[in-house]
Amino acid sequence: MGIKTYNPYTPSRRNMTGSDFSEITKTTPEKSLTTSLKKNAGRNNQGKITVRHQGGGNRRKYRIIDFKRRKDGIPATVIGVEYDPNRTANIALICYADGEKAYILAPAGLTDGMKVMNGPEAEVRVGNCLPLENIPVGTQIHNIELLPGKGGQLVRSAGLSAQLMAKEGKYATLRLPSGEMRMVPIQCRATIGVIGNGDHNLVNIGKAGRKRHMGIRPTVRGSVMNPNDHPHGGGEGKAPVGRPGPCTPWGKPALGLKTRKKNKQSNKLIVRRRDGRAIK
Repeated sequence: MGIKTYNPYTPSRRNMTGSDFSEITKTTPEKSLTTSLKKNAGRNNQGKITVRHQGGGNRRKYRIIDFKRRKDGIPATVIGVEYDPNRTANIALICYADGEKAYILAPAGLTDGMKVMNGPEAEVRVGNCLPLENIPVGTQIHNIELLPGKGGQLVRSAGLSAQLMAKEGKYATLRLPSGEMRMVPIQCRATIGVIGNGDHNLVNIGKAGRKRHMGIRPTVRGSVMNPNDHPHGGGEGKAPVGRPGPCTPWGKPALGLKTRKKNKQSNKLIVRRRDGRAIK
């Protein structure tokens, strides 16, 4: 998928870019696979803001994605590739031989009319979903399960893929997009290929209003607030933080503090962290 530019008829248009949607072949979603999406603007059931900088934005329908891919042995045909406003990746509508339809994440190279299949007997081909024990070492994969039957949780964003590095005993070793090396149970499923829409990260938003259309509200720096609103606030002119290090609005250390629990259960499955160090 390519990037398109605009004529600079306003200052905000000058550097704005967008996707040309060349991969998209279907424009309207499948009604039976959509559901309403309630807005809460970052507020909890008490009406208090628990996640800042959320609110507004265009109305969206949620597309129900099949992350589990448990319909084994039945070939499915790709009907079309669609834009999904709820994620960076595109999605593909597939129709199984028995007539059931489903949405899957669209890998690069998946086009209308192609066949995909799930299960241990499926071929190692783009769009097919297999257990890791049936996938050759070195294959690029995405939508990876962490527990058998739970559904894909890892590597689901546009342009990403993980690589299957080794298989030993009950575990397979993966190299994730972050560089982390991690073991996953070998019965877990993954989909072959690299997720499409790889140019997504090259899009230049261009203006503040486009962010508001996405439901993202402005972010204000703590150093320009009053001291009763933020630990960085107050002072005459441009004042420094005034603390040993930067803080969150609630006074907790920020920017670089490790928050991962030392005794987290999954530590034993991480071979090498993304910073190159081994988990101790």
